[in-house]
Amino acid sequence: MLLAISMVVSCKNNTESADKAKAKPAVTATTDTAGEAYKVDVATSMVRWTGNKPTGDSHQGTISITGGTVKVANGTVTGGEFTMNMGSLVSTDLKSGEGKEKLEGHLKSGDFFEVEKYPTGKFVITSAKAVSGREDATHEITGNLTLKDKTHSITFPAHVGVVGDKVMAQTPKFMINRTTWGVNFNSGILGTAKDMLINDDVALVVTLNATK
Repeated sequence: MLLAISMVVSCKNNTESADKAKAKPAVTATTDTAGEAYKVDVATSMVRWTGNKPTGDSHQGTISITGGTVKVANGTVTGGEFTMNMGSLVSTDLKSGEGKEKLEGHLKSGDFFEVEKYPTGKFVITSAKAVSGREDATHEITGNLTLKDKTHSITFPAHVGVVGDKVMAQTPKFMINRTTWGVNFNSGILGTAKDMLINDDVALVVTLNATK
C-alpha cells in the first residue's frame, strides 16, 4: 500500500493546471501529533522530479528517502515527516555516456543543491485538513519544507487513506518556486538570457510506503 506525497518539476504544458504551493514562513504544527507511528519503508520510497526549460527541454530523475514516520489516530493522519538524501539525486531519462553524469554532477553542485554542504532535505507535516469537492484529494496538507537549510511552509492537496496497518496518500501534481530555497541557477530572477533560462516553478511528487 502506498503513501505518496509527490514532488515533480513538470513541463510547461503539463503544469499550467497544477496546484501552486506558494511558500510562506515556516509554521508551528497545528496537528495533534498523538497517535500510532507508521514507519516509512525507505527501500520502496523515493522523490521523483522533472526539470524543464521554457523551450520544452526536460529531464527526469529520483531522490532517495532515508527515513520518516506518519502519525495516525482514529484513522486520520495527525502528523509526520520524511528525510531526503540529496546526494542520491540521479537522472533517469539519460543513460551513461549521454550526459547523465554531467547533469547529476551539476545538480549536486553549488549551482543547484550543493549536496556536500546540504546533504539532506526534510518535510514536516504541520496540519492535515479534510477537504471536499475534489476527486483527486481528500485532504489539504501543510508542512515545512527544508532545502539548503532554508525552511518554508507550503500547502498542497493529497488523497489520503488509512487501511489496516498501511497508510496511503497520493497528491495531484503541485508546484513550488525553487528560488525560494536558494536554487537560483539560470533563474529568471537573475536576468538570465532567454535561451539559457530554466523554469523556476517546480512540482514536487514524493512516493512513500508506510507501515504501522
